Amino acid sequence: MEILRNVFLVLHIIGVAALLGGFFYTMSARPKTVPLGQLHGALTMLVTGLVLVGLHQADKAGLGPVDNAKIGTKLVILLVLTGLVLWGRRRSSVPTGVWAGIGLLAIADVAIAVFW
Repeated sequence: MEILRNVFLVLHIIGVAALLGGFFYTMSARPKTVPLGQLHGALTMLVTGLVLVGLHQADKAGLGPVDNAKIGTKLVILLVLTGLVLWGRRRSSVPTGVWAGIGLLAIADVAIAVFW
């Protein structure tokens, strides 16, 4: 079970890297766009995050209970972030505020994972 959890954790981190990589890649671009990699990263984070929570719930070997408040907060942030990415992918350019919101929400999701 631990190997499976670690595989999904690596995939989750790859999703974060794709999402933030697309954000930093477009930092100097004019006009701001949402690369396809950000969509793939957001969806990868969403799917692997849900699998990780399921694996944590299924493992009775002492990982402790799932912090539902933390997971709920991260899920809401990721759903909003994914919505912004989907909205941005349908346009040739996005407002700077939307572009910055995508990056800040991704960074907030990582910060919650580390500090909470």
